[in-house]
Amino acid sequence: MKIISHRGNIRGPVPDQENRPSYIDCAILGGTQVEVDIRFINDEFWLGHDTPDYLISSKWIEKRVDSLWFHCKNIEAAQHLNNIHSNVKYFCHTSEPYVSTNTGLLWVHDISLPLTERCIVPLLKESDIIDYNDKLVHAVCTDYVKLCQFNLASKGLYA
Repeated sequence: MKIISHRGNIRGPVPDQENRPSYIDCAILGGTQVEVDIRFINDEFWLGHDTPDYLISSKWIEKRVDSLWFHCKNIEAAQHLNNIHSNVKYFCHTSEPYVSTNTGLLWVHDISLPLTERCIVPLLKESDIIDYNDKLVHAVCTDYVKLCQFNLASKGLYA
């Protein structure tokens, strides 16, 4: 099972750093993939959860393509990510219980649904990680990477 950092967080939410390119790079250097929020506005890519906060280039994306999962905040982001690199991973969702990623995996927000090794689930609270019911999935996306690694390893789900 893989663990994906939510917006670059490793040891809990840090709202003023989330989606910041340098913060994302720190998580990647620590060996984790990162889910980031992206928009495409006026022919430019922007990172940021609620607003376009950090301008990034296609080259920035290409350099980190194997380590990033993009949550497209507008349709233009999905359309333009397709043109950058064949390994770009992304999904689009607002409030659906699950969505398909462009890689064929399912990003499942309602973890009461049937889960398989083709699913990625967000465990965004410490209690979500502690209470996780031992279902083997492709990956977990979390703000608490270190806690998740420890807890899942103790259950034999992460090596």
